[in-house]
Parts: sequence; structure tokens; C-alpha cells
Amino acid sequence: MNVVSLFSGAGGLDLGFIMAGHRILWANDLYEDAVETYRANIGNEIICEDIAKINTNDIPDCDIVIGGFPCQGFSVANTKRHVNDKRNELYKQLCRVIKDKNPKFFLAENVKGLLNIGHGEVIKMIISDFESLGYRVKAKVLNAADYGVPQTRERVIIVGVRNDVDFKYTYPEPTHDKSGNNGLPKWISVGEALKNIPDPDKPNNLYNHEYSKYKITVSGYIGHRCIDPDKPAPTVTARGDDKGGVVVLHHPNNQRRMSCRELAVVQSFPMDYRFIGTRSSVYRQIGNAVPPLLAKAIADEFCKYKG
Repeated sequence: MNVVSLFSGAGGLDLGFIMAGHRILWANDLYEDAVETYRANIGNEIICEDIAKINTNDIPDCDIVIGGFPCQGFSVANTKRHVNDKRNELYKQLCRVIKDKNPKFFLAENVKGLLNIGHGEVIKMIISDFESLGYRVKAKVLNAADYGVPQTRERVIIVGVRNDVDFKYTYPEPTHDKSGNNGLPKWISVGEALKNIPDPDKPNNLYNHEYSKYKITVSGYIGHRCIDPDKPAPTVTARGDDKGGVVVLHHPNNQRRMSCRELAVVQSFPMDYRFIGTRSSVYRQIGNAVPPLLAKAIADEFCKYKG
């Protein structure tokens, strides 16, 4: 099916849809480095511009609109819609594009914490907004580790099916299991995923195989926790540089931080996927991405539509 992608970033979600056999007609993001990464790996379908300034007449018709959206404008203290809150602008833009393009389906991805804002009232409001556009809407938390990603990354996946479309979207069944039950292979550990990656301090030909030299400390904070090589990595939230504030995960040897390439592997990007920008920028792009293997599992389900 034909796809329009919003807030595309470095292309993790889009790559998964391509792997499932869908076609990206048009994509958009405002982060220049991420757009260059997208162009280097996926193609020139992406536009680097503020989505609010784009006329939907300039966006092609499509079968599916996909993308994530920020949730900062929905506060815990006030669960009502902040119509004038600028942080809600991208959410409103997603609704605008869905309303104007009227695709058969849409998919929105967000952090698991979205479910807890305002004791669950915010997600109810968001679903209601999407339903008002003429869609049957459902939301579910999926764990990337259940789909072969060596990382316990949980995300809310919101799916909308247009009311006149005779199709019931079913969330994908897991391909992996934490303990290897139900005839499924066990979750892939971070040690297994990285075992053949060469030492970044030795000569190698890998793209983006450099790492932050920020000091290693051990505490309960993200980016300062010991990594168990026999388990999937915790959620990749990589950003920062050598000046502090780094939340780049430790390597499983717990002697240094993971390189950009290693984090990309943990996010299930292909080895030849090349990221553009400074190391800090690349960490950020990888940390913000949807794991392609999770995206593919989600996208495969849309292939069952035969309309």
C-alpha cells in the first residue's frame, strides 16, 4: 500500500513498512541531519520543512498515514486539551493530515508513558479525537523484544481504520518470548546481538562506529546502569555528547559506552544503514527511531487487507 510518513526522523518506522512491502510516497521531518540520513538510505521522498507550513494539497493521496507525535503539551495536572499550547502543534498537524487526506488507515506511535498522563484521560481524549475524524481506533503497548529486537522498548501503537473500510486490524503476534515459551525463541540478548561487532578502538570499516568517551559510572539513572549481556538492552534513549548529560547505554562489557553503530544494531537497523551528522546527532537520531523490526511486524498486518 502507499504510505505518507510524518515526523519520519532517520526512517526506522518507514524502513519497517518498506520491508513489509509498502511504498513510501512522501515523508516529512524538520531535523536536517535526520532528513539527510533518510535520503542516504531510503530516498528523496522526504521533505525537510515545518509540517504546519505544508498545504495538504501538496501531500499525495495514500492508503496509510504513519508517524509519531509529541505529548508534552498534555500535562499531568491538566488533562483537558490545550488548544493554544504550541507543544501540541505536531499532534494537531497529524490530525489535520489524516482529516484532509482521509486514508484508509493511520498508525501513530508514542511512548508507553502516554497511557498514564492524567490517569489515562489523555489517551482517551486522543482516541476520541481520532474517532471524530471517522475512524475505528485502538491502542496497545508492544514490546520490541517480542519481535526480535535486542531491546526491551515498549511503545504505544495507535491504529485507525476508516469507518467505511471492511477490515479489522490485528496487532502482530510475538515472534520471540522472554523465556522461550510457546514454541518461540527466547528474546535476543544484547550480548548475542553485538558479539560479532569489532572493537571500535581497532581498525574497522563500519559506518558510525565511534562512541562517547563520557565517563562510565554506575547508578540507577538511565545511561549509568550496568548492562547484562544475557538480556536485551534497556530502552535506547541515546542523546548527548562528551560534555555531560549523556544517557548513552553502557556496552555489555560495562567498560565503555556503546558506539553509534552498536546502538543502531540494538535498534535493529541494518549494518549498512548510514547515519549523517555529528556523533551527538547520530545518537539522537538512533534513540528517537522506531526499531525497523518492530515496524515491520506492525506493517505486515496491513498487508492482510485485500480491498
